[in-house]
Amino acid sequence: MQKVKIPRTVDPARAAQKRLDYDGIIQVSLFKRLFESVEGVKRDAHVSLSFELDEQRLVVISGKANIEVDLECQRCNENFAYECEVEFTYTPYLGEKSEENAPEEYDLVDLNEYGEIDLIQLVEDEFILNLPQIAKHDEADCSVQSDNLVFGEIPQEILEDKPNPFDVLKNLKN
Repeated sequence: MQKVKIPRTVDPARAAQKRLDYDGIIQVSLFKRLFESVEGVKRDAHVSLSFELDEQRLVVISGKANIEVDLECQRCNENFAYECEVEFTYTPYLGEKSEENAPEEYDLVDLNEYGEIDLIQLVEDEFILNLPQIAKHDEADCSVQSDNLVFGEIPQEILEDKPNPFDVLKNLKN
């Protein structure tokens, strides 16, 4: 099956009634915020989305996406490739009532002023949230070994025996 471009916005209620499935790509150029968070984006995102109604008649948007990005290793400051894969399940936010009725496994997503969901933003948010907090190579691939992570030398004054500051409390006790 040929991969097509994922639409930018979609009406989730209408898509769920039709039980639409999208399997396609989102172009790299549409991920402006992701570009700011990483060193580079290597390829278009591969995305699969499904719209359906669950047993409670809630609109459910479930999907998977993956993209390959370059991150800067925080140990050696060299770039490395990182495969970012995400899975998500959303339901549209329709006020406090939907927040109470939605199962815990569903995240809530806001609709725009036309009652549609911005799919590009939704997938981009998932990628950004799934990036590692501290990006680093596997230790075997990193040019800096964990043994070499101490910087500088310990001053001699610290190494010498100093009086215990709590010795003063012993005098007060007597």
